[in-house]
Amino acid sequence: MMKGYNLTNIGTPLKVLFTSYLCVVGIGYLMAVTQILLTHGMADGKFGLSVDDIVYSYYGNRTGTLIENKLNGSMKDMADEPDRVTIIKWVRDGAKESTFESSGAKMVFENTCIACHSEEAGMGLPDFTKFENIKERAKQDTGASVKSLTRVSHIHLFGIAFIFFFVGAIFVFATSVPVWLKSAAIAMPFVSQIMDISSWWLTKFDPVFAWLVMIGGSGMGLAFAFMWFVSVYEMWFRKHEDSSVIDEH
Repeated sequence: MMKGYNLTNIGTPLKVLFTSYLCVVGIGYLMAVTQILLTHGMADGKFGLSVDDIVYSYYGNRTGTLIENKLNGSMKDMADEPDRVTIIKWVRDGAKESTFESSGAKMVFENTCIACHSEEAGMGLPDFTKFENIKERAKQDTGASVKSLTRVSHIHLFGIAFIFFFVGAIFVFATSVPVWLKSAAIAMPFVSQIMDISSWWLTKFDPVFAWLVMIGGSGMGLAFAFMWFVSVYEMWFRKHEDSSVIDEH
């Protein structure tokens, strides 16, 4: 820490800068949690993140096909019951191209799915205007692919590390917590991030590791909340602290 500076005595412009950043990343964190609840959290068809959701997301629900599990899970609200039954029946009958149209499945895909599942939609979802992409997802659900895990892992490792670096850099100037607790809070999100992402890969091959995903994610959330509230409290609500006490922290 720079000698003589802490969150109570830095100038107002710095407080505004730090607080603005914390508010933006705080909202971003809430949006990330919401996104997880609406995607991974619906993998079992029920709202709320559970161990089953994590297992289905990374290991897969291997009792059924990917399309069937999606239609009964995170995509359940995206199609009416009759349309979902039509697609699931076609998939269970072998997902044959020869019966794709006569079964009614083709019409459902065209009227319901392709609005989002196409290159023109630009949403990054599988392109269901091509039959081979549909056929590929009519196979056993084995969870996230190695390719997608690699892509998401490197994005998270770089992006989240930057977020916690700057949150930690602000929290460094806090003086209301002892050094050991401050150090632990700064280190926790980085350790938790490695645990979280490593457990994605472990769960991909053995569902028993799904618990580690929840532990890692919870560790990041707790550390973020602790550093966020302490930093904001000290900047705006704590009594101005004399710089002479800084060296004690």
